[in-house]
Amino acid sequence: MSVTAAQSAIRPFHVEVPDEALEDLRARIAAARLPSRELVDDRSQGVQLATLQALALYWSTDYDWRKVEDALNALPQFQTEIDGVDIHFIHVKSPHETALPLIMTHGWPGSVVELLGSIGPLTDPSAHGGDAGDAFHLVLPSLPGYGFSAEPAELGWGSGRTAQAWAELMRRLGYTRYVAQGGDVGAAVTDAMARQAPDGLAGVHINLLIAAAGMADQLPADSEQERAAGAAIATFMSSGFGYFLEQATRPQTIGYSLLDSPLGLAAWLLDHDTDAYYKIARAFVDGRPSGGLTRDSILDNITLYWLTGTGASAARSYWEDGRAQAAAAAAGSAPPDVRLPVGFTTFPEEIFAAPRSWAEKVYPTLAYFNEAERGGHFAAWEEPELFATEVRAAFRLLR
Repeated sequence: MSVTAAQSAIRPFHVEVPDEALEDLRARIAAARLPSRELVDDRSQGVQLATLQALALYWSTDYDWRKVEDALNALPQFQTEIDGVDIHFIHVKSPHETALPLIMTHGWPGSVVELLGSIGPLTDPSAHGGDAGDAFHLVLPSLPGYGFSAEPAELGWGSGRTAQAWAELMRRLGYTRYVAQGGDVGAAVTDAMARQAPDGLAGVHINLLIAAAGMADQLPADSEQERAAGAAIATFMSSGFGYFLEQATRPQTIGYSLLDSPLGLAAWLLDHDTDAYYKIARAFVDGRPSGGLTRDSILDNITLYWLTGTGASAARSYWEDGRAQAAAAAAGSAPPDVRLPVGFTTFPEEIFAAPRSWAEKVYPTLAYFNEAERGGHFAAWEEPELFATEVRAAFRLLR
């Protein structure tokens, strides 16, 4: 199918939420019905009542959406139609002429909000204690069905198709040589880009070893570090996998609650992994944020999901990837090998802290590996300066 000039056009984008939408949000929070307190003293039954009550109080009284709306509108934002879907993206060019183009993909339950803190350190490192030679021109797209990107109206929008769309986006922006980065769902998209190896892609950096969960029995388990990582995966699969399984099998079912109840949406987005949950809970209950995981930034992300009504469409991305993986397994087909240079950073409080031996098993072309001193699953969000330092180091050899 040919693409018309109008379809391929890059259009400026501006966020402008009507007051009525914010008033409706506050009214729904006030009218919410909550369950009784959990019968345990930890998160093993899910998001704790005290956490959600503290979040609801702040959301309905002190939180100001207009601050993040202004922050987004201060950045160069655009939309362009790719393969029938309007894709929203932020495009910040570095002041340094030798900057390397980088497309960076967020995950679930995140959005472009989780990447905002890393924009300055990546595009202008010399202003953040770094070297101008490590600068990037930064492209931050919203995944299809997430945030301000449109919902796909047809099947097939898994990580592989999104990877193809990102290659087209970079081509459309005029970048003939670039790199890619991702964590969580963004790691799956970035992994797919590396395996597809589109023209111009010089290398990738990933901060979640996305392939490990499906090949745990093939990974080394000789050292204490390797066994600890294996135990962490087993724990996640046995007691932390609920959101993943629901979204991979019944995204429409959970979608009704996500679109109708702000606090239902908030609880669903908070209940991701143990480390991130407790950090978020402390931010609301105790007033102790963990780096960039502040009350305001957490609610910026949740409110973005609410105002765009993308809880269900975002969940469907898990269904798409699950179906694609099942079809590949049934056909006995393996994904292409990665032949591009790969950088990988292990953050210690990730769902599982992948050791170097695992990264080398998944990516034989591993060119950079480091174990960061702190940070968890939402590394760019929680520790933007440290995260940016890792991204700069990973791509230094490709400049």
